[in-house]
Amino acid sequence: MGKTSPIVGWRELVDLPQLGLHGIPAKIDSGARTSSLHGHVIEEIDRDGEQLIRFAVDWDGEEHICEAVHVDIRGITSSNGDTQQRYVIKTPLKIGSVEFRAEISLADRSDMKFPMLIGRSSLRRRFLVDSGHSWLQTVSMQNKKGKRS
Repeated sequence: MGKTSPIVGWRELVDLPQLGLHGIPAKIDSGARTSSLHGHVIEEIDRDGEQLIRFAVDWDGEEHICEAVHVDIRGITSSNGDTQQRYVIKTPLKIGSVEFRAEISLADRSDMKFPMLIGRSSLRRRFLVDSGHSWLQTVSMQNKKGKRS
């Protein structure tokens, strides 16, 4: 029998360490295939034959300029059924103590409560989801709230 997967709640604080972003409030959404981050593309860069994207993430009252490997431009269907062409980047994502490389689409999430959404391709074979709780992988939030819901 294999090891037990860690459990995430319906929202968690996550890190994108290579982008210098820490403690991002993220909604866990097993209905979405691809994870997404609130950001807009500034420019495409070719550095030593590698395709990069420079983009801005507006979060926590300030603009963060980031660069990541550009994987693709894909048609991604949003929750309202519209398909949008979005840039997809690949960068390390850390949830609790688990860190892995994730594909993340850049989207306008300014009208959403959470600047990041974690989709099922990032969750699969790594985490179990307990939709009745929050912050299960976020020790600082557990300590602040005094409980795990």
